[in-house]
Amino acid sequence: MKLDIPPGDFAGYIFDLDGTLVDTMPLHYRAWDEAMRAVGLKCPLDEELFYSLGGVPTMKVAELIAQHYGLAIDPLKVFHHKESLFTALQKDAKLIEPVVAFAREAAKTHPVSIASGGPRYIVREMLRLAGLAPLFPVVVTPEDVVHGKPAPDMFLLAAKKMGVEPAKCLVFEDAEPGMRAAEAAGMRYVKVPSRKKQG
Repeated sequence: MKLDIPPGDFAGYIFDLDGTLVDTMPLHYRAWDEAMRAVGLKCPLDEELFYSLGGVPTMKVAELIAQHYGLAIDPLKVFHHKESLFTALQKDAKLIEPVVAFAREAAKTHPVSIASGGPRYIVREMLRLAGLAPLFPVVVTPEDVVHGKPAPDMFLLAAKKMGVEPAKCLVFEDAEPGMRAAEAAGMRYVKVPSRKKQG
């Protein structure tokens, strides 16, 4: 995988987690598929639909998938079921080495942070399991803001916590909602190629 880093004098770096630093998206897919089948989904969860929702807060994903399939659900119940399924799979996640290598190098001289659409306890645990927790003192999740991605709130808060102007931040993202959020925050971004067709 080659990362296309734009030229520029960046003062801080913001990383999405799932599908960007850690290859968790196939695991999230398995957890969502099982959680939605438990509430009436009769076919395999559409992968394109799932990947189009990358970065969207988990509770909202439950509502959007249910809406797509015409299912009546309790989003909170599905959210908890899905996250418990994912927690059991977390240990199987692999690092996305080129992005992790960039983050480790950047962290030596610049502030770095995480802005992830996942619940805080899941994000923290994933960082711990991946050995990345010490690298990222700033972690922003949907619990910290009013609006999750594709709104710019999470990225703007991450920039503020790092003490860096939004225009001087470079974002690493793998999903459309996150890229839209970066643009809305006035930040440039690096698109991490989707790994959904691999493995």
